[in-house]
Amino acid sequence: MKNNLKIARIKADLTQQRLAEVVGITRQTVSLIEKGKYNPSLKLCLQLCYAVNRKLDEIFWINEEDFK
Repeated sequence: MKNNLKIARIKADLTQQRLAEVVGITRQTVSLIEKGKYNPSLKLCLQLCYAVNRKLDEIFWINEEDFK
């Protein structure tokens, strides 16, 4: 899934390791999410959004044309 987590994380001045610690996952999981190779649960999406102080649709929104 395409997302803007990496941009939001950098703007929040967080490393992958620190973000992982804040939400209780591994750094590798953060990396996979940023690359779009892991689809997090809604709960994890919200935790990540709270950690970087962004709204869900700013980071994880998928437009209809992305499904085609």
